[in-house]
Amino acid sequence: MRKDYKNKKLIVFDIDGTLTPSKSVMEWDMVKLFLRLLEEKKVAVIGGGKYSLFKEQMLSRLPQNDARLAHLFLFPTTANAFYRYHNGWKNIYTLKLSKQEKLSVRKAFRETLKEIAYVPPKKIYGVVLEDRGTQMSFSPLGQDVVARLGKKGIRAKEEWKKNNNHLRLRIAKLLAKRLPKLEVHVGGLTTIDVTRKGIDKAYGLRQIKKELGIPIRDMLFIGDAIYPSGNDYAVVKTGVDYIKVKDPRDTKKVIRAILGL
Repeated sequence: MRKDYKNKKLIVFDIDGTLTPSKSVMEWDMVKLFLRLLEEKKVAVIGGGKYSLFKEQMLSRLPQNDARLAHLFLFPTTANAFYRYHNGWKNIYTLKLSKQEKLSVRKAFRETLKEIAYVPPKKIYGVVLEDRGTQMSFSPLGQDVVARLGKKGIRAKEEWKKNNNHLRLRIAKLLAKRLPKLEVHVGGLTTIDVTRKGIDKAYGLRQIKKELGIPIRDMLFIGDAIYPSGNDYAVVKTGVDYIKVKDPRDTKKVIRAILGL
């Protein structure tokens, strides 16, 4: 990590695979480091999950009514929504998909899966194509696989990605052709997200710049999917400095380095 990264005014994190294991709560040693970071830096989190998942994974682990929360900014569903803390968490904006857009997404998935003769997993836990209001999210093992199976569910997602990521990329490519007016992202271990056109993590960084008045050059982005087709890769086009991590354990090392620990 470059020494000047310690001077960044804002640290921006992905969530799944970066701050937490997939759809899991933040581990306690990460919580301690995260709170310490909030004492010295402004921090933003951009992830594909909905706000309720952010609350479950992160906010449930952080102390309530803590002054440090004023330095934390949340961008759920790939920055389709923005929340900041002021005597409680306040929604600043929400960019919902229209009813017609959602119908178009469902139709595109049906046609795409039929075209490739998709065979679903034998066991599915919860809804496969979830309406998150601002985003439609496809998870082949079901949205509740981690909630129901815990670490076993994470391993199941890792195994699915290992064996089927080429299939996920193919589905995403075909969806993008069918949905030219919308944005298709590959996120997390198994998910495909569909949002409004131009809404990605680069958009999130530009919104941070607008809302907080912090230039991109003063930000540092940390994520596990900074590679072509990865849902963190969009930030590269903003010119932001970034660090690619493998997992939350890697992220802890980066935080310690920023704090000089």
